[in-house]
Amino acid sequence: MRKLYVVKTNQDFEKVINNGKCIKNKYFVIHHMPNNLKYDRFGISVSKKLGNAVFRNKYKRKIRSIIDNYKKLYINNEDYIIILRKEAINLDHNMLEKELFALLNINKKG
Repeated sequence: MRKLYVVKTNQDFEKVINNGKCIKNKYFVIHHMPNNLKYDRFGISVSKKLGNAVFRNKYKRKIRSIIDNYKKLYINNEDYIIILRKEAINLDHNMLEKELFALLNINKKG
């Protein structure tokens, strides 16, 4: 994922979380709100309660790879904050992908 497509600053995270809409399931919490850009931006958060830095970065990479593989399916000029829940650490990559798509209402193609 290019740096252009990443929500980085704490101020942007707070803005999306406090002012955006929220959708949830057993594995993810996703906050989203429209931005004034011509592309989507994603921020990924994994709590320190789930594991050490190596563990958290591993799951961020997994989620980033899922987003990169199917980013053309959900272009709608929004900022997304994806928060991983504890239950998601027991899922394999394919189930993680399926649950994220189910939450974002994306039909997997290809």
